[in-house]
Amino acid sequence: MFTSKRNKMIVFLLAAVLLMVAPFLLQPFGNSWVRIIDMVLLYIMLALGLNIVVGYAGLLDLGYVAFFALGAYVFGLLASPHLGEHFAVIAQTFPGGIHYSIWVVMAVAAFVAGVVGMLLGAPTLKLRGDYLAIVTLGFGEIIRIFLLNLDRPVNITNGPKGLMQIDSVKLFGIDFGRPLDLGWIRIESVSLYYYLFLFLVVVTIFICYRIENSRIGRAWMAIREDEIAAKAMGLNTRNLKLMAFGMGASFGGVSGVMFAAFQGFVSPESFSLMESIMIVAMVVLGGLGHIPGVVLGAVLLAGLPEVLRHAAGPLTQLTDGRLAPEILRQLLIALAMIVIMINRPRGLWPRPEHGKTLVK
Repeated sequence: MFTSKRNKMIVFLLAAVLLMVAPFLLQPFGNSWVRIIDMVLLYIMLALGLNIVVGYAGLLDLGYVAFFALGAYVFGLLASPHLGEHFAVIAQTFPGGIHYSIWVVMAVAAFVAGVVGMLLGAPTLKLRGDYLAIVTLGFGEIIRIFLLNLDRPVNITNGPKGLMQIDSVKLFGIDFGRPLDLGWIRIESVSLYYYLFLFLVVVTIFICYRIENSRIGRAWMAIREDEIAAKAMGLNTRNLKLMAFGMGASFGGVSGVMFAAFQGFVSPESFSLMESIMIVAMVVLGGLGHIPGVVLGAVLLAGLPEVLRHAAGPLTQLTDGRLAPEILRQLLIALAMIVIMINRPRGLWPRPEHGKTLVK
């Protein structure tokens, strides 16, 4: 027993050290590799947020990217010169545009996304399975179309051009949009964002574990297994479902804020239906309701496309250019997912089934 605990502690410490030095190990190969793991961390946050809705409460949500978009656009509007340039009333108070603190905007984005999530959940409480998936899918597309067309008659989102000149994160006098020169070491902007995202991922995992072991988390799982039995035991399934939608959406809103700050630019193209499907696939592929599995699924599906980008080029040459690299890359990802789901239908790292005898 003590040996097992010690081995786990050693693995945990090694993983922590590796995570802390990862940017410095990848930096010699270029900023693009550090940027890839930055995006992987963002997708981990998104997948953990969706896991609350799909993994814990069992509500299939195919429009989760809408909350990601809401968070990104809230930050884009409140941390860029856009509103000051297009609204005279705002320009009088904020001549250079609104530039609120990242923490203020993060709270606002989480609140807005949570409220919109509950508004989505309210009319869909009696829907299940395919019907719920269709409704949430439609909701995600409606939000994207709104963002695409809200540039006239009043220019709110700047339409397909997107929002530009979005502020970078500034904490403790450090501008994450610029390299940090400490004299003896130079930390690039992408590495600074890496440590910020890593911190947020750790906080998100901690919150998810606390939720999972709480009364609310157990109630969500009861609804997922058998809603009728949960209602018969006295659970208020209506309020619990609304809470799941709202809390999951809040995680998506916070992730959207970080995405907008990291990119410095947002447009409706970044929030397509394919993004929603990929986030759902991360949760299902890793293991529904199992936090380590969800993290693994997000790492694979967010990082694998970029790794395959380097393999797609030589394979395209073998076909004399008949297959475009992007199409070939998507084909390889789809084949990998099919093979995994056939061999591991419950996910790569599923939740251990309680109450069953272990086979030695």
